[in-house]
Amino acid sequence: MSKKTRILFCVSALCAGLFLFLCLVPSVKCVSISERNNKGNSVCSRKALDGFEIAYTHSVNKGRVHDCFSVQGDELVVEKSRFVSYGAGIPEVQDAPDAVFTVLDDGYQISWQDRRMKSFDMAVGLVANHSITIGGREIPMQELFPPQTGIRFKVERVPVLRYCLDKLDS
Repeated sequence: MSKKTRILFCVSALCAGLFLFLCLVPSVKCVSISERNNKGNSVCSRKALDGFEIAYTHSVNKGRVHDCFSVQGDELVVEKSRFVSYGAGIPEVQDAPDAVFTVLDDGYQISWQDRRMKSFDMAVGLVANHSITIGGREIPMQELFPPQTGIRFKVERVPVLRYCLDKLDS
């Protein structure tokens, strides 16, 4: 084998190894949102590691609810919920002794104490008009997943190639 052939072989092996690394080795920490029944359909965001908000229209009182999340380590933390009026599913003071309730000029806020989770699931609503806000950019969830799709949020490491192909960050 000539020296030129050996060099070409080494360069191509190095490129193949780099490609496999980019495709397979989880190295980019991000918030991942994926379909529960189709893990291949997913999006991810490094900016969401600095916090994100999910907003939706409440089914009973028709007001917007804003749930604010932060990331601590590999866990998602519910920081607070803001809403315009009470309705089904929104806790009352006596039902949440670990929370601080505040009356705002335009509604109410519940600040949660240490509500951590590895992941959480939700479904993209038909009427709820779910959206996610990351780094000041609001994205309708129906642009990311079809209505009535079950999705899962979690903090994970993903391969660089997946991050580049599926990222929400712009």
